[in-house]
Amino acid sequence: MNRRISFNPTSVPALRNPHPPRLQTRAFGKTGNLGRVGLKGLKYNRLRGVRSESTQIGENESGHITAGTNEGILFLDNIFPIKLGWLLRIPWYGRKESGLPDILYRFNNKETIYSLFRKYGKIAEISSQPSDSKVLPKFAVLDFANIRHSIMARNCLHGLKVTEELGGGKAGTTLRLSFEAKMQAHHIREWLTSHPRVVIPAVAAIVATITVAVFDPIRTFFIKAHIDHAFSLKDNKIYAWFASQAKDVFSFRIHKAEEASLSAIWDDRKQAIEDLQTWLMETADTFIVVQGPRGSGKRELIVDQALKGRPNTLLIDCKPIQEARGDSATIAAAAATVGYRPVFSWMNSISSLIDLAAQGTIGVALQNRKKDDKDASLADDDWLEAHPEYRPVVVIDNFLHKNEESSIVYDKISEWAAGLTTSNIAHVIFLTNDISYSKSLSKALPDRVFRQISLGDITPQVAKKFVISHLENDPENPTDKTEKLSEAQRREDLSELDECIEVLGGRLTDLEFLARRLKTGQTPKRAVAEIVEQSASEIMKMYLLSAEKGDRKWSVEQAWYLVNCLAENDTLRYNQVLLSDTFKSSLTSSASNGENVLEALSAAELITIKTYKGRPQSIKAGKPVYQAAFRMLSEDRVLRSRLDLAVLTELTKIETKSIEKYENELVMLGTLPKQPHEVGPRIKYLLDKLAASQRKIEAWEKEMGFLKKVLMVEY
Repeated sequence: MNRRISFNPTSVPALRNPHPPRLQTRAFGKTGNLGRVGLKGLKYNRLRGVRSESTQIGENESGHITAGTNEGILFLDNIFPIKLGWLLRIPWYGRKESGLPDILYRFNNKETIYSLFRKYGKIAEISSQPSDSKVLPKFAVLDFANIRHSIMARNCLHGLKVTEELGGGKAGTTLRLSFEAKMQAHHIREWLTSHPRVVIPAVAAIVATITVAVFDPIRTFFIKAHIDHAFSLKDNKIYAWFASQAKDVFSFRIHKAEEASLSAIWDDRKQAIEDLQTWLMETADTFIVVQGPRGSGKRELIVDQALKGRPNTLLIDCKPIQEARGDSATIAAAAATVGYRPVFSWMNSISSLIDLAAQGTIGVALQNRKKDDKDASLADDDWLEAHPEYRPVVVIDNFLHKNEESSIVYDKISEWAAGLTTSNIAHVIFLTNDISYSKSLSKALPDRVFRQISLGDITPQVAKKFVISHLENDPENPTDKTEKLSEAQRREDLSELDECIEVLGGRLTDLEFLARRLKTGQTPKRAVAEIVEQSASEIMKMYLLSAEKGDRKWSVEQAWYLVNCLAENDTLRYNQVLLSDTFKSSLTSSASNGENVLEALSAAELITIKTYKGRPQSIKAGKPVYQAAFRMLSEDRVLRSRLDLAVLTELTKIETKSIEKYENELVMLGTLPKQPHEVGPRIKYLLDKLAASQRKIEAWEKEMGFLKKVLMVEY
């Protein structure tokens, strides 16, 4: 049947006795003797749907008919095993000997099964019955590579009696073939775990799609509501009415004194408030920067005065974002500031959060647009540019707070703010203590000139008015049993107030601290003395006597140098400090760059750097009260001796290194075979430098000896 023969297609015997076709599985036809034509000749007979008891014919995918001789019993069924994963089950029956089939050890052989079934197609796997299985009759499972081959084998060999010569039993073995579903336990799970390169990107894409489709609209809604204060009770008229009634009934006047005292400051800064309100009505694609030391009232000036009554405002505080530990905490803090919810920290990022915040801001900016407006035909970008009064205002507070630790958060925020400003989506106001803010903001807007307002300390006259109004508007507490001041005592305290305010300066936080102490019955001089003493303790703890240096960018010697110099002079020249040996040649690796040290100390608020035409000009105390604290520290003989000794020790080491360098060069010049005339001036120069350094060391050694005696005698 498998040998090659030649034939004439016209000589193929005709199929006889046609029956109704069964196209799903096979067609049977009866023919005469095939002779030399064989089964191959039947491929030219295009009859379909014919059945007989002699030959089974099937048509493959390409349209060619394949044929096989039916060697078993014709079994007509209506099974359609095209379902993927069907196997051919081969049970057999024979004469039993000793209670077991006589072909148990012979026919259950893969080689015998292979020889019978291979001619019908490629076999993928032959599975024998497990040895411990007690299922009767015995069986084997055959898996063809193609379902068509399985159908052919089943139709041709069903009912076949296998003789002993072919591998059956002594009395023959009958095959009863049937289809069986392939058992695929955990097939899907195994496939998923075995194909991670396909599964992981697919799962990520599905999760991202669900996130964008479901959660992004929800988050955009919450961001819009956060910007326009849709859920804020303070803007609710009903809540405001109940709150006012409750205050009238229970006489709640918690903030009355603060509001009255701050009014004096706002009168002094009225021009800055008007400038801010004017800028918000103009179209300008640049930032508004309000710079001032901590405690100068930047946030109150912007939020409570310049933006008072403005509906669409967003306040972003960088301090909790920067101080958060870990990526998840940082993302959660950033999401809380813009109203981004729900938050999944494990799958969100700062970039995605900022992008969605920009979308929400755009929606708020365009929600005031109406179809019946005169400029309804304008595009969104043109409409936003023509109506700056409708844009939301984004206030970014504490910008560059702890910038030395990480700048990626500030880079992202400045990039987002630049996109809002240049696209005319919102006005952006930065509130910062850092005088070098332009370095960070210029990365986002390199070709823009920023609009800036500098807030300093208030004048002594306004400071006195602030404290007095704080005291006069203080509500009386009937439960307070402290002794009240008489009018004579009040007049005496007010006479001391001018001198005390001169010491404290015009920093709002220090003035509020003074007012609270005066309310408790302290005299102004005593209150100021305690404030100065507390400030001195803070300076020693934070800058001078800290055992754990951490990541500080300055040395104790450099901090003490500034404290000691500022105690004698209110203002220092910036370049003069840089040229001092303590800053120029510091032995501390993290404090070797003098300019970076001064910037770090300015960020830490020990000093304040004043600029002139954009360049650093002078150095002053970080707060006015620090000036008095510096004097107090320098008057402490023990502390001064200890820190001066540390400074002189470092200077001695610096000069010793210089002497070693001079000596090495002199030794090198001395090794020359001849002393040229031109080397003479260089040798004299080195000798003079060496002698000068030696004189410095000798003078410092004497001074160090005196300081050691002080430390040995005094406590």
